[in-house]
Amino acid sequence: MPSIGSLEVSRQGFGAMGLSHVYGHADEAGSIATLHRAVDLGITFFDTATGYGSGHNEELLGRALHPHRERLVIASKFTHRRGEGPVITAQDAVEASLKRLGLDHIDLYYLHRIDGQIPVEESIGQLGRLVEAGKIGAVGISEAGADALRRGHATHPITALQSEYSLWTREIEDEILPTARELGIGFVGYAPLGRGFLAGAAPTEEGDRRNIHPRFQEEAVAANSARRALIDSVAQRHGVTPAQISIAWVLAKGVVPIPGTRHIHHLESNWAANDVVLDPATIAELESAFPRGTTAGDRYPEEQMGSLPESQPA
Repeated sequence: MPSIGSLEVSRQGFGAMGLSHVYGHADEAGSIATLHRAVDLGITFFDTATGYGSGHNEELLGRALHPHRERLVIASKFTHRRGEGPVITAQDAVEASLKRLGLDHIDLYYLHRIDGQIPVEESIGQLGRLVEAGKIGAVGISEAGADALRRGHATHPITALQSEYSLWTREIEDEILPTARELGIGFVGYAPLGRGFLAGAAPTEEGDRRNIHPRFQEEAVAANSARRALIDSVAQRHGVTPAQISIAWVLAKGVVPIPGTRHIHHLESNWAANDVVLDPATIAELESAFPRGTTAGDRYPEEQMGSLPESQPA
């Protein structure tokens, strides 16, 4: 069983964001059944955030996972502010998270995005004080550049860095991932299936947030589909699905991926990727189709790009 710092977790975690209507309608009973099946399969690491469904996601996980709490690692995330709203301290955020989750302790609590007006040292310092108070077990940070990671870690040990990571999002390999490993910080990769694109999925509902993402616009889809064809070819050779190949590639990098889904059959298929072994030649073949920095389209809409490492000062 892999570990993130002192936290032992399953090879894959479960990213719960999609259970709060982010990619279209999510049936609550179906979501809870999917979470229960995840526990049955052996998934012990569950990821949520205060911003997923404005608290709905934490409440859902709290109810669904309560009977299994003692054998699970629960992670959540907070931001200091949303839009033009007031500044929220880590102390206030974690108290609200604890209430929604129905817990007295959260195993891993991340700074979800670095606030441009609050030094990262201050944010991580606040989280460090929550560790000392017993409110959280470990400090995490999401979407931090290498410099911010070093500065935050010097303030209080950071246990985990969470960033987007998949075959079509590999920029962290240049500096961020090596820095995390140098500092002994575990890495958690969200969107390992490229928000479903690498598995052949496309947004079909009006409320699906991918409809506003640059990578899901027509021209970008056409350009990126040509690259994805190689994943399909490799999957056929191995007798598995493109999703399983994509997750197996992330696993081969020593990263803990947290794919999410609303459907049990997708969950079971994702979990089966643990048994897919890619040899070095196949890994190189896949990476040749997705050189770093060549994916068409930004990761997020323009208004959200300012909080990502791409825009952080060196």
